[in-house]
Amino acid sequence: MPAIAITDPDDARIGDYRALTDLELRTRWEPPNGLFIAEGELVIGRALRAGYQMRSALVDAKRADQLTELPTDAPLYTATPRVLEAITGFHVHRGILASFHRRPLPTLQEVLATSRNLAVLEGLNTHTNLGALFRSAAALGIDAIILSPTCADPLYRRAVRVSMGEVFAIPYTKTDTWPHPLTTIRDAGYTVLAMTPAPDAVALPQLTAAQRKRPALLLGAEGPGLSPDALKASDVRVAIPMHNNVDSLNVATAAAITFYELTRDMTA
Repeated sequence: MPAIAITDPDDARIGDYRALTDLELRTRWEPPNGLFIAEGELVIGRALRAGYQMRSALVDAKRADQLTELPTDAPLYTATPRVLEAITGFHVHRGILASFHRRPLPTLQEVLATSRNLAVLEGLNTHTNLGALFRSAAALGIDAIILSPTCADPLYRRAVRVSMGEVFAIPYTKTDTWPHPLTTIRDAGYTVLAMTPAPDAVALPQLTAAQRKRPALLLGAEGPGLSPDALKASDVRVAIPMHNNVDSLNVATAAAITFYELTRDMTA
């Protein structure tokens, strides 16, 4: 499809890309309309390979002739860097954005039936941490991710960017209630491992083979950690042994360490 030049930042055709730095506005716009924004050629390529349907692309006019892998059935809009910044609210240094259609999420039961291990997230509402966690989960053998109702959107642009597009590689679902799904997970044969610095937590290397067999790693938000209800619904409280009186790690870092420990003996 021939490139379509955009000279007016208020052009209605590029409404999907307007005010991308405004989280409140994007939250009201993207999920209800079944859309999300991907940034950068690598991330867009991973979304396409994962089967997401591209709605349109918006690129720096100087890059339009370099992009040969985009679908030909979606509009390709071009603009100068100045116009791109006026549309999006930031300097688009990667030079390309794309709007995609979301897909229906699998049910909790579908995820549980097709996974050997899980990450279960309660109230994780920082997009950078969420994106980093998805990237680690994809790299370290986690089969799926369960999100509580208060978790951030994995398909928000910042989460997608930090994950380097690995949000498209990991099946995930979001529950409507909490913490009842933890009971459902346990009933499906998983051992719910709650990450906490509590004094009664078991050191990660000391988990038994039975506790590692089908783990559901439960992680909370930065600061408050897991809620009392979530801790009560878990099977085992687990901590990463640390030195120098450090009592906690960034949630994405803690998740990566624990993912590695839980999956290092798995075979492909």
